[in-house]
Amino acid sequence: MSALRWGECAGLTWSSVDLDRASLRVVQVAEETHGGIVLRPYPKSRAGVRTVPLPGFLLAAFRELHTAADDPDPRTLVFRDRVGRPLRRSNFRRRVWLPSLVRAGLLGQVANTGPHRYRATWPDREGVEWSAEFTTEREAVACVAAKAAGGMRFHDLRHAYATWLVTDGVPINLVQRVMGHEQASTTLNRYTHTPDDYAARVLEAFDSSAASLLPPTEEMPSDGAFDADVDDL
Repeated sequence: MSALRWGECAGLTWSSVDLDRASLRVVQVAEETHGGIVLRPYPKSRAGVRTVPLPGFLLAAFRELHTAADDPDPRTLVFRDRVGRPLRRSNFRRRVWLPSLVRAGLLGQVANTGPHRYRATWPDREGVEWSAEFTTEREAVACVAAKAAGGMRFHDLRHAYATWLVTDGVPINLVQRVMGHEQASTTLNRYTHTPDDYAARVLEAFDSSAASLLPPTEEMPSDGAFDADVDDL
């Protein structure tokens, strides 16, 4: 997860990926038009031109892709279709994204109910639950991916990325930079969300450090001492 927009992912070439420094450079985007997909040498805004660090698990995935591509031309797209063209968002969503959500348990459900028996369960737009039986897991997953309503968007990964960094204490100006936002307010107002355990995190922040600032009980001033100092407040 590196918080890239869809167009930035689709337009990424190997020349922009530095495996030695564990980073990638966003300098190009893929835009879908009525006539096809156009690669443009600039991102959404000036702030979009940026260097993004790659965490270990993502660096490992890029290394595998690079090895599988057998030393690709630097101009080659990192993510492309079977004939080397930029990926279409709709095709990626149907063939990769939605099935991945199903397998991750984030969209519908597929359960192994016996030898060569898989039960697919999914909700429709009215919230009504449907189900069907299949002889292979692949067929069951494809059914749920095609028929289930809802599910995360690819763009939700950017929201999760920003929230993760802010929650872990990364300064907002750094989060703004890797997100490619012109204004820090955009990062805070649109792309960060309150975690479910926010109350516990707030209390934890004060459990030890704040308690150490308080004087011992015997050093606490008496009520009379407080009264005597009222005029000094």
